[in-house]
Amino acid sequence: MGQILSMTGYGSAGAVVNGQKFTLEIKSVNNRYLDCSVRLPRSCLFCEDDIRKEISQRVSRGKLDVYVGIDRGESKGSRVVLDRELAEGYHAAVCEIARICGLETGLTAAGLASMPETLSLDAAELDREEVSEALNGMARAAADDLNRMRLREGEHLKGDIRDKLCRIEEILAQIELRSPLIVKEYRVRLEERMRELLESASVDEQRLLTEAAIFADKTAVDEETVRLHSHIAQCRAMLEAGSPIGRKMDFLIQEFNREANTIGSKCNDAALASLVVDLKSEIEKIREQVQNIE
Repeated sequence: MGQILSMTGYGSAGAVVNGQKFTLEIKSVNNRYLDCSVRLPRSCLFCEDDIRKEISQRVSRGKLDVYVGIDRGESKGSRVVLDRELAEGYHAAVCEIARICGLETGLTAAGLASMPETLSLDAAELDREEVSEALNGMARAAADDLNRMRLREGEHLKGDIRDKLCRIEEILAQIELRSPLIVKEYRVRLEERMRELLESASVDEQRLLTEAAIFADKTAVDEETVRLHSHIAQCRAMLEAGSPIGRKMDFLIQEFNREANTIGSKCNDAALASLVVDLKSEIEKIREQVQNIE
């Protein structure tokens, strides 16, 4: 039995390299394609491509935000490094803003030091190969952690979609029962109308049959209901096949809507119209859930 994965989830992993604690977090939401954004400290930018590759081997669809952080509290021999050029740039920018707006800068040394990347800790003692190996392992572990959460959510989606498919079958059964009755009721109304117009008990039976046959042809929904039953079977098969099926199911739900709209355009009956509204409502609920499936 295939597993269904949601596109929303969270995963994390950590490691210590030479006394420096690394953390890697992945947050995922639904997206049409795989979009993996990786944010790294400057000292680890060389690992970006490898991290993205490790994650993409385990996740095929979704918008992923990957964050890597370093806690150097346990590291030995670290020293604070000032990015003088960046600090001067921040200072010039703040002064320019103050000049344009006619304000006091209010800038202090502590405020300037708090600007992003102005101060950093020297990580020269770290070996690039060691850091790369650690981050790649964290990326794999975090992606596996993410997938465990996505799997749990996916199972809930799978069960919910199954329930809604059963509800659609119930509505289709009611439509299939109601549809033939519409023709019979139309024939009765037509006969009564013809008697009133002719003011006679004698009605042309052949004409009546012809009109009823034309009406039955215009309002017949057999083809649409048969196709909907086929779509339901396909949808269930996809759920059993497992991810990645999100795009295929999204296309299939469009076909569900197409058949429901056709039935709605053919119905000439209040009760049937109400059933079509219920049918489209259930299809829309499935469509919303499918948007979250990988």
